Amino acid sequence: MYTNSEQISKTRLMTLSALLIALSFIGSLIKFMGTIALDSLPGYFAALFISPLAGGAVAALGHLLTALTSGFPMTLPMHIMLILVMGITAYIFGVTYNKSNGIIACIVATILNGPVSTLIASITATALGLPFSGAAMFSTLVVPLTLASAVNIVLGYVIYKIIKNKRV
Repeated sequence: MYTNSEQISKTRLMTLSALLIALSFIGSLIKFMGTIALDSLPGYFAALFISPLAGGAVAALGHLLTALTSGFPMTLPMHIMLILVMGITAYIFGVTYNKSNGIIACIVATILNGPVSTLIASITATALGLPFSGAAMFSTLVVPLTLASAVNIVLGYVIYKIIKNKRV
């Protein structure tokens, strides 16, 4: 992450963010199932390399791109909620990393983006009256979403650790 003594210029911030959003688009095309994809990996990386706020924005846009390339299968309101959850999770990942360490941050983010977001999605789908909701939705999605989340989060963390001292 850039420290106060290494202030990132607005142009560099926009360039890095745009590059990571483009990578999120590529990741959105690599789907595990439905809208579960490699879209958030660049967001988790950005949360560490740039800032938690930038990471949250990249991750949120990554989910938007996945939903868009999938045809919004769970309705637009549902995906708006998921976009918010994804952004908040990546932000918390970056903040947790800054306050503790990478292992704890990966565990917290995996729990938030796996079981917690699946529970929120199940409740939201029920409130929206979607046919695939509630306990059926939770039990079907919790394992694949948690595993895909772990892949996105851990890869974002590992890539950051590899290149953290190589500033562009």
